[in-house]
Formats: sequence, C-alpha cells, structure tokens
Amino acid sequence: MNILITGGASGLGRAITLKLCQDSKNKVFLTYNSSFEEAKKLESQFSNIESFKVDFNSKESIDLFIGKMPDLQLDILVNNAIAGYTNDYFHKFNTDHFLESFMTNVVPVIQITQQFIKESRKKKFGKIITILTSFIINKPPLGLAEYVANKAYLHSLSKSWAIENAPFGITSNCVSPSIMITNLTKNNIDERLLEGMINNNPNKRLLNESEVAEAVYYFANVSGQINGANLIINAASDLI
Repeated sequence: MNILITGGASGLGRAITLKLCQDSKNKVFLTYNSSFEEAKKLESQFSNIESFKVDFNSKESIDLFIGKMPDLQLDILVNNAIAGYTNDYFHKFNTDHFLESFMTNVVPVIQITQQFIKESRKKKFGKIITILTSFIINKPPLGLAEYVANKAYLHSLSKSWAIENAPFGITSNCVSPSIMITNLTKNNIDERLLEGMINNNPNKRLLNESEVAEAVYYFANVSGQINGANLIINAASDLI
C-alpha cells in the first residue's frame, strides 16, 4: 500500500508512521513543516519512508504538493496534520481568528482529500482516515472551542466522503482520541485541567500515541465494509 500521513514526522503522526512502515510492503509518504530533522531521521531509519515539506499556512506550498500527489499513486490517506490552535475562551477571540484557523487547519485537509479522491475514483479503491478528537462527542474542555469546531467540521465532511465515494470502493473513517500529551498540547493544557482528566480516566492515565496508531492501523487494513465509522478512544470516560 502507498500511504500518505500528513504531519507524519512528529507527535501522533510519527507514531502512526512507525506503525504503518513496519510492513515492508507499505510505502509511507509523510508531510512535515517544522520537523525537518525528525523527518530526515525517519527516512534514514526506514527505506520505505519518503518525506515532503508542506506548510499548511502557505497556499503555494499546498498547491505544489497537490501537484505531486498523482505520482505517489496513493492507496491510503491519513489526515493527521494540524497547523496549530489557540487555547482561550470563545468570547475573547476576534471573529477573524476563526476564519484564519479554518483556512490553515481545515482548508488544506479539504484540498489534499479532494485530490486523493479524484485519483482513487479512477482505480476504484482508496481509504481515508481522519484524526479528530473525542471532544466532538464528549464535553469539550474550557478554551478549546476553536479546535473542537474545526474537528467537528471535518467529521461532517468525512461522513459525506464515505457516502459519496462508497460506489467507487473508497472508504472514509475517523479516529477520535481523547487528550494526549504531545508537542501540540503540552503547552496549551492547564496543569489543573490535566490532573482532572487523569483522575477522571478509568485507567488513571492519559491515552498514548501508540494506542491511537493501533486504531489507524486497523482502519488501514480493515474490510471496505467498515465505512463512515468514527472510533472514539476515551476509556469510556465522560460518555454522553
């Protein structure tokens, strides 16, 4: 399988890359922005990994990569990358902030997925796996309105991708993990909030990246009968 993992050089993306590249029959392509050293280290360790620099804040960078996608002959797309988010109360944001966040965190996912679907329809096969968050189902923590709203938008799109493309052998599934400590979150989560999350988790620990990578691996290898699903990974905490 030829697999593309956006944001695949660090954090959760790196864990997904490591899981999927273990099968030597897989060719894993990953995108990165600031994680140049991590990306090159992965390339040096595994002969079936190739990386591309893609800046979600740059239309030119995105367009350039999309132009390369047909040559990759992709079978699987893992939408993992996020340009970033701001942790603050909803009422404190300027309205323009939500538009800017949408343009950098949602629009690039739309563009890359559109190109993937166009190519996958030609060969009647493809798998889309989109990383969301359990907070689109559970009670969202204070200050994450921007982040959760963007993920909810992608959740809605992923269901449309499943319905529209099922006749072409294309599936679209989601993985929605609870909070993890990654480079993205470690400076944006209040310590008191973090302690509460740990105490409320039945396992008394937070989810780790390798556990989420296992779920992505499942969707990458499962039957095409599994389509339009959203796997919530939250240890049954905060169920509604």
